[in-house]
Amino acid sequence: MGVTPTHELRFRAGAFLRRPGAAVLLDLDGTLVDSEPMQRAAFAAYFASRGWEVPDAVVRQFMGRRGRESFAAIEGPWAGEDPVALTDAVIAMTDPLTHPPVAVAGAAEAIRDWREQGLPVSLVTSAFRSWAEEALELLGVADLGVRLVTAEDTPVGKPAPDPFLLGAQRLGVDPADCLAAEDSVAGLASVRAAGVGLAIGVTTSLDAETLTEAGADAVVPDLTVLAP
Repeated sequence: MGVTPTHELRFRAGAFLRRPGAAVLLDLDGTLVDSEPMQRAAFAAYFASRGWEVPDAVVRQFMGRRGRESFAAIEGPWAGEDPVALTDAVIAMTDPLTHPPVAVAGAAEAIRDWREQGLPVSLVTSAFRSWAEEALELLGVADLGVRLVTAEDTPVGKPAPDPFLLGAQRLGVDPADCLAAEDSVAGLASVRAAGVGLAIGVTTSLDAETLTEAGADAVVPDLTVLAP
């Protein structure tokens, strides 16, 4: 299955968000801000500094997940090491000057439109709060009342349902009445486990078939289709 036709998704998403109690839950990295090249470069730099050869397929398993949980769960040369220290070491390798994060097309416009309509919006990310707040500034939507669920907020992260369940709870809505946008397999697993009503996959990092198999109801290249 490929990318969902624009007219089809506009109609479906519009009708969904007009229902009583509707709300929006949004992943951050790769969904609102394309920071995946920066993050992959940080992993590559750290692994190289340790002399580790890690296949790209393994690195992709870290997408959408908290670093400390990924290092603890994914097999690799880091076995037996402190996952928190490993995560901190990768973050220290992050270089936004060489690989600057950029807004995903349509992301800021969609958020502004939803908030103007009075729709509640929550950012649900595996990143730390400091980056989430910086990303909202980058998008120019930091003053629009977007709620945050970050790595500090739940005992376990994606692919468990906890982050999206908390996102809906903080908006005072039922997950079934939420539209969620995600770009990773772990993120979509979290969306589905939380019982979110409409899941949109964004192909900034993975192909449409992978996202559909992971549980996306529709797939888009960016968020322009959801913007006014």
